[in-house]
Amino acid sequence: MKIAIIGQQDFGKAVLDAFLKRGDTVAAVFCAPEKEGARPDALRVAAQDAGLTVHQFKSLRAPEAVTAMRAADADIGIMAFVLQFAPQEFVTIPKHGTIQFHPSLLPKFRGPSSINWPITRGETETGLTMFRPTDGLDEGAIILQKRTPVGANDTLGSVYFDRLFGMGVAAMLEAADLVVAAKHQELVQDEQQASYEGWFREAEAKINWANHADVIHNLIRGCDPAPGAWTTFNGAKLQLFDSKKELVRTFGAVKGKIGEVIEAGNGKIVITAQGGRIHVGRAKLGDAKKVAADAAGIPVGTILGG
Repeated sequence: MKIAIIGQQDFGKAVLDAFLKRGDTVAAVFCAPEKEGARPDALRVAAQDAGLTVHQFKSLRAPEAVTAMRAADADIGIMAFVLQFAPQEFVTIPKHGTIQFHPSLLPKFRGPSSINWPITRGETETGLTMFRPTDGLDEGAIILQKRTPVGANDTLGSVYFDRLFGMGVAAMLEAADLVVAAKHQELVQDEQQASYEGWFREAEAKINWANHADVIHNLIRGCDPAPGAWTTFNGAKLQLFDSKKELVRTFGAVKGKIGEVIEAGNGKIVITAQGGRIHVGRAKLGDAKKVAADAAGIPVGTILGG
């Protein structure tokens, strides 16, 4: 088939590579312009290395973007990790329209940080959706979905890099084949089941030690490796990674004060929380490198976040 890819970075590159590997024709690639000082866009570099036509428009609303999509004369548009708004006059140009990847089970967890939020909420399952882009954010008809469990110690990194990344590339090919062959179905999203969450950034990643150990553990792993759940130590930002939780079952079993480091050694620190203890395997203090948590210089008896 003849496709136009709209995307960026490593996921966009992986999707490009997958279509090229099986012999599809890539008529055009649309990437957002890189910000000054940012690392080169992996999709843009790969497309140019392959001798493909690459467009970098500040806005896909621009008449030039619409003209470029028309000139591509594609069978289908493929949106792989797109942060730019793509209007209907752009996405409907290919013969079979456009399909888009989203890393959650729509209609739940619409929005830009849709892998972080399910983990921090303690969800035991997530997945991905291939859908039709509309002018509403992640609101279009569903073409197919794939599911994956979320384990008790899964992190943002393990869910995305170990599962959703590869699953997403394969799903893009599967969905494209179904749509071009007119063998797909389109399911309108149930708005009664819908939820939207915004960016998961530094403010959302701050640890409140008064929360239950379950909540803190979910927050740390939902921010691992980015943006990094954090607290403070002597006024400096302390990011925590590689969390395990230990819940207590009896009265008096919680030792130490809330937020207190009660153990340090064997590559970890242990912190008291409501209902249990948080075992942290990696830490990053201020501008220092990420290290084994017991090597970050946090003494036993420290009350974090004070």
